[in-house]
Amino acid sequence: MARVPLLAGNWKMHGTRAEATALAGALAKSVGTVSGREVLIAPPYTALEAARQAIAGTCILLGAQNVHGEPKGAFTGEIGAAMLVEAGCTHVIVGHSERRQYFGETDESVNARIRGALAANLVPIVCVGETLAEREAGTTAAIIERQVRGGLAGLDAAVGRCVMAYEPVWAIGTGRTATPAHAQDVHKAIRGLLAALAGAAVANNVRILYGGSVKPDNVDALMAEADIDGALVGGASLDAASFTRIVQYQESR
Repeated sequence: MARVPLLAGNWKMHGTRAEATALAGALAKSVGTVSGREVLIAPPYTALEAARQAIAGTCILLGAQNVHGEPKGAFTGEIGAAMLVEAGCTHVIVGHSERRQYFGETDESVNARIRGALAANLVPIVCVGETLAEREAGTTAAIIERQVRGGLAGLDAAVGRCVMAYEPVWAIGTGRTATPAHAQDVHKAIRGLLAALAGAAVANNVRILYGGSVKPDNVDALMAEADIDGALVGGASLDAASFTRIVQYQESR
């Protein structure tokens, strides 16, 4: 079965409710009836309801940017999976490099968050990726393997309920983008790791997104690669015209 491409916009810490309504509303008009691919937006928590209302009746999916591993409890500042489901979310980003870098998330805590998401039937978009120093040291493969194995530890067949995202940290918000060939090599390696964890049949159905300065002028080349199944878009997802063009990438496989 062919993997359906997923184009996801991570709005990060951008967007009041009014801004979310305007941006989501514009996307509802431009890509709200797109076919052959899935579209997702992940606004800040406070804008989830506004965005949900703006995309109601369209094919656009709603995601969140993080989730706690426990369903509820004394975890000030965190958010539980059931809360996200109630807000209309179907997906949640887990383990983004900014969460690892600035907020101390580890492979172990990412694993707990993935489990919390899956328990509530949310689809985790699991992020992995190397820093510039790690890339220059030639340890990309080792870093990716550690993050994939650590994040997905003990999930077995439930790996098939996840979406993966390769986001080279050195390319996020820098304007630098991995070449399609480099991205493909890492995506292929990730699929191999998934096969080792859950079997080839499961691995072949898991979507692996590329994230790292995806823009209208590079999305076509990235999406032409065999193991790149979509994009996790940051800055360009905040502009309706740019994200629309990314969603409407030209198929060339």
